[in-house]
Amino acid sequence: MKRAGDSAYKKSRAEIIKADFKRNKVLYFLFIPVLVYFIIFHYIPMAGVFMAFEDYNIKKGLFGSDLVGFAHFLKFFRSQYFIRVLRNTLLISFYGLLFSFPFPIIFALCLNEVRRKGFKKAVQTISYLPYFISVVVVVSILFDFTKSGGVLTNAATAFGWKGGALISSPKWFRTLFIGSNIWQHLGYSAIIYISALSGIDPELYDAAKIDGAGRWKQTLYITLPGIASTIVVLLILRMGSIMSVGYEKIILMYKPATYETADVISSYVYRVGLIQANYSYSTAINLFNSVVNFIVLAVANKLGKKISGSGLW
Repeated sequence: MKRAGDSAYKKSRAEIIKADFKRNKVLYFLFIPVLVYFIIFHYIPMAGVFMAFEDYNIKKGLFGSDLVGFAHFLKFFRSQYFIRVLRNTLLISFYGLLFSFPFPIIFALCLNEVRRKGFKKAVQTISYLPYFISVVVVVSILFDFTKSGGVLTNAATAFGWKGGALISSPKWFRTLFIGSNIWQHLGYSAIIYISALSGIDPELYDAAKIDGAGRWKQTLYITLPGIASTIVVLLILRMGSIMSVGYEKIILMYKPATYETADVISSYVYRVGLIQANYSYSTAINLFNSVVNFIVLAVANKLGKKISGSGLW
């Protein structure tokens, strides 16, 4: 049963939307290319998920191929590579979360304490530059530093390392991968924290100084609580991609000798799907990866709202 006033509410809501469109029609038109992009490259390709449940044949097409149910998922779970790629993906993501996530926060907090504007801007600019270097160039630099006779290999040898080139050692792969990621993304990842810090009311610091609070207590009781919601939201987003270690840098860095610690789900999907042309099997693996990511994201969001009151939805 409709309540009295429902039509009036709908009418007023429609009028609000119409008025908003008239006021911001330029912004709506600017949004159209973004909407088209997401429809073409994100929503339409979702139809390809059906490949995971069928024996895809190019001649028969997506909706004409024979259905096989969960056969590809079971094949992956029983595969000798399942434990290896799952372990490597989780370990690289966990180490990245443990080390890569806090560094931009610490860097932003340190920059916030710098009072000389010229020095502060210079440090910010220098820290941003590595982000704009191509990953191919970064890996090339890494190879030069970690090959036999490279700077990092010689330094490790001086401290007792006897395994030859670091880049060819499975033991060093995760350290090199995560360390180079920190160097490349430190400054750029800190931008959002620096912006959040600029939004904290300066009067809070003045009041804290009057009460006798030093720099450490100001950071502990004003700065960190002021950016807590930003940290929680970014942590939830990071948790939601815990199974998504990008294959681009992995396939540039790894070699068969380092598969033991370097091969992750995305690089395995790349080899199976694009090199071996096993489209259905690779789609099933990727779908499994996405489902796990979504579950982790939902759990992290719920925990974030429960602990701090901040979340994505």
